[in-house]
Amino acid sequence: MNTSPSASPANTLAVAVLGAGATGLTAAHRLVRQGHRVRLFEASDRVGGAVQSEMVDGWLIERGPNTMLAGEPALTALVQEVGLKDELLAANPAAKNRYIVRSGKPMAAPASPPSLFSSKLFSFGAKVRLFAELLARTRGRAADVSLEDFVRDHFGQELVDYGLNPFVGGVYAGDPKKLSARYSFPKLWEIEQKHGSIIRGQIKEAKARKARGEPKVTGGIVSFRRGLQALPEALAARLPAGCLARSARIEALVPGAKWSVIWTEGGQTHTEVFDRVVTALPAPALAQLRFGTLGERPLASLDGINHPPVASLFLGYRREQVAHPLDGFGVLAPAIEQRSVLGILFSSSLFPNRAPDDHVALTVMVGGMRNPEVARLPAEKLLAAVERDLRELLGVSGPPVFQRHSFWPRAIPQYNLGYELHLETMAAAERSHRGLLIGGQARDGIALPACIAAGEKLAARAVGPA
Repeated sequence: MNTSPSASPANTLAVAVLGAGATGLTAAHRLVRQGHRVRLFEASDRVGGAVQSEMVDGWLIERGPNTMLAGEPALTALVQEVGLKDELLAANPAAKNRYIVRSGKPMAAPASPPSLFSSKLFSFGAKVRLFAELLARTRGRAADVSLEDFVRDHFGQELVDYGLNPFVGGVYAGDPKKLSARYSFPKLWEIEQKHGSIIRGQIKEAKARKARGEPKVTGGIVSFRRGLQALPEALAARLPAGCLARSARIEALVPGAKWSVIWTEGGQTHTEVFDRVVTALPAPALAQLRFGTLGERPLASLDGINHPPVASLFLGYRREQVAHPLDGFGVLAPAIEQRSVLGILFSSSLFPNRAPDDHVALTVMVGGMRNPEVARLPAEKLLAAVERDLRELLGVSGPPVFQRHSFWPRAIPQYNLGYELHLETMAAAERSHRGLLIGGQARDGIALPACIAAGEKLAARAVGPA
C-alpha cells in the first residue's frame, strides 16, 4: 500500500465512509493517505458503483459511463497517485466529429467558431443569433428557470432543439424543460449572473485565469486501457487490509459524542465507533438510512429525486456491416427527431482494443426522461426497437455478431427545478448531526470527475472542525 500519513496519532480520526463508488473510494483513499483510520462500507460485492467495465472475447464493454473528461485537477492528481498515468488513453484524434441527427441524417456539429460558418447543422438565422449573444447584458434573475428557457433566452429555439436537447439527452438522459439551469449547469448560471453573455463570459474568465498564471484548462475525452473500472479497482487495491467491507448492509447510524455504525456482513451484526460518518451514497440509498435507536430517516425525501431508467446495448459488427465511417465520438438524437435512441457511441473509434480486428463496436443508449418505457424492454425487444435507427442513421445491415445488454432502473439523478429543496435536506441533516458529511452524485454533480472531486472535498471536510 502506498500511503503518505500526515496525521499524528493524537489527531487521527476514525472515519466511516458509506459507499464504494468513485466518491467514497476517493474519500477513503485520501483519508488513509493522511493517516486516519477508515472503514469503507459497500452494500454490493464489488466497487465502483455505476463504473463497470468487462472484457469478453476481444470486446471491451462499458456498462456505465463510457468516457470521462480530463482537466479536473483532482482527477489528474488521483490518476498519478494510484499508478494509472501510463494506462490513461486520450480519445483518438481522428474521432473528432460529434454528430447530431437533423432531418433524419447525422450531421457533424461545429467543433470551432470558424467551422460554424460552414456547418449545415444550424440555419443562417441560428448562426447570427449565436454571435448576437455576445452583446447580451448582465441580468439578475429573481428565480431559477428551466435549462431550456435559460438557453433559449441566450441562443434561440433552434439551438435548444439541435444543440441543448441532444446534449442533455446524452449527459443527463434528461428533459431540459424540467432541469434546473442553476443546479444542472451551475457554471453557466454563474457566468450569466456575472457577465450577461455566456460566450463573452467564458472568454473573459479564460483570460482572467491566464492573467493569474493558472494552467490552461485542457479538457478532452479519456479512458484507461482496461476501461474506466481500472480507477476504482486501483483505489480499492491501495486501501489497507480490513478497510473495505463488501456486502455490508448499514442497519443504523447512532449519533452522539461519537457515532456508532451498526451493519450486517456475512449474516452477522457488527457495531463500530467512529468520529465521523461520510456518506457517498446515491439518493435512494441515502433516503433509506436510519438514524438513532428509533430508526428515523431524515433523508427520506431524497427518494423523490427523479432517476429515470436507462439501458444500453453494446453491439459488435463486422466492419463491412456498417456503412458510416464512424469518424467521431458518436451521434446524438434530438427529441424533435422522434428516434428510439438517445444516442449511439462509436466505442471502437474512440479508443483502441474495444473490438476485435476488422470489427466495430457501437454503444446504443436508450430511455431516460424521454423514453423510459423503451429502456425497460428486454434485450431482444430493445434491439428490435433500435434497429431502424441503426439502419437509417449508420447504414447498419444484418444482426450484430456480439451484444451485451445493461439496464439501470434508476440511473442518473435529475437536477430538476426545485432541486434546492433536496440540497437543503442534506444540509439540514448535516447541521442536525455533528460529524455527518454528505456528498457525491446527489449533491456535487453527476460526471465521474465531479464525483472524484466530491470525494476529495468530503475528505477535507472530514478532517476539519466537526
